[in-house]
Amino acid sequence: MGNAQSPSPDPPLDAASLAFSKQELEDLRSLFVSLAAQSGSNCKFISQPVFQAHFRVPGPLGARMFQLAARKRNDGMLTFEDLVVTKATYEKGARDEIEEFIYQLCDVTGDSILGRSDIEAVLKSIHEALFSPESDDNDLSSQHQDILEVFINAAIFSEKVEGLARESMSLADFRSWCSLLPSARKFLGSLLTPPDSGRPGYQVPCLQHPENVSSDMLLLWKEYAWHIGGALSQNEVEEWKLLYHSAVNGLSFSTFLGNISNGDGPTVLIIKDTEGYVYGGYASQPWERQSDFYGDMKSFLFQLYPKASIFRPTGANNNLQWCAVNFSSDSIPNGIGFGGRANHFGLFLSANFDQGHTFSCTTFNSPCLSKTSKIHPETIECWGVLAKGPQNGKPEVLKGTVLERFKEDRNMLKMVGLANSSD
Repeated sequence: MGNAQSPSPDPPLDAASLAFSKQELEDLRSLFVSLAAQSGSNCKFISQPVFQAHFRVPGPLGARMFQLAARKRNDGMLTFEDLVVTKATYEKGARDEIEEFIYQLCDVTGDSILGRSDIEAVLKSIHEALFSPESDDNDLSSQHQDILEVFINAAIFSEKVEGLARESMSLADFRSWCSLLPSARKFLGSLLTPPDSGRPGYQVPCLQHPENVSSDMLLLWKEYAWHIGGALSQNEVEEWKLLYHSAVNGLSFSTFLGNISNGDGPTVLIIKDTEGYVYGGYASQPWERQSDFYGDMKSFLFQLYPKASIFRPTGANNNLQWCAVNFSSDSIPNGIGFGGRANHFGLFLSANFDQGHTFSCTTFNSPCLSKTSKIHPETIECWGVLAKGPQNGKPEVLKGTVLERFKEDRNMLKMVGLANSSD
């Protein structure tokens, strides 16, 4: 009995420590010592103001994160043991553990009921962190409030709570919401990582557009770009360039193809129809004349207004992108589209650019994206995704040369079906 070991004073710490390497634990210790020194605690604990300032988590969301990290003691002190246990669960745990933690994190009032007001507070904190760090969290413009509404509108509150008239969000509801808003899921899952430019969920594409296109003409607000970018890799959310805008270029399919043929990368197509709905698709492959579906599993559909959602490929089929030009067969409708099947697409614009349709489809498990299945475009935008990499390292001097113009001409010929079929 003399050899029996006394029980550990903090079993959760012992278990959590196993999730880290020796170097990771040393780095955590160094971080703790630095923040505790800033807290003036004689290296005993981190204070809430220092914690929120370092990790840049503003508002009620930051306060709730501190509370969970301090293991709900509400004493205003975050110990080293707390930091290790929290990061082990939040960053190193199983998927279910992480989602459960994030679910609790979004319950900013801490009343074990995840309601609409909680989600609104979370979204306000995200907006403040990404788009208005100097503004008052409680003073949002009407435009920003509208933005918050489209993200809230994607949520489902199906859990009945005794004594409350409104339903709350169950864990299943929350997981569904996160799948529709991957940008929010990335943000909420990275709050204890180093707050630098590469922090997941913090990337907002830089939007380039010509001077003759004012910002108030654009369908793609920066918040929408952040939303779409949540389904992309980090190098694809650096810079997007406006290639086509119907208010400037006209509702013309040939002009559209001519403008986007100068780029060979992914594009973001956005449509606002006469019903006021805004939606579109991310095309991972260039728009090229084909007689059948093509593309890869990186493409997806999305909604922006009146609610924001992303619908990724399910793997049910390979009917991803469609681009048909100058075909005379009824079985090959001329225009561009995503998902579904010919004449019954997830999203389709006719070659006249005056009408189209959107149906629910198994390709993306997406619903009808507008008020009705038949759509009439009011505004159409297309943005080129300028991903980092060798493809963007071409010298500027090549632009406008005979070689470059020949390449552009060949691309356009392929679009209209006149290029050599061996290409």
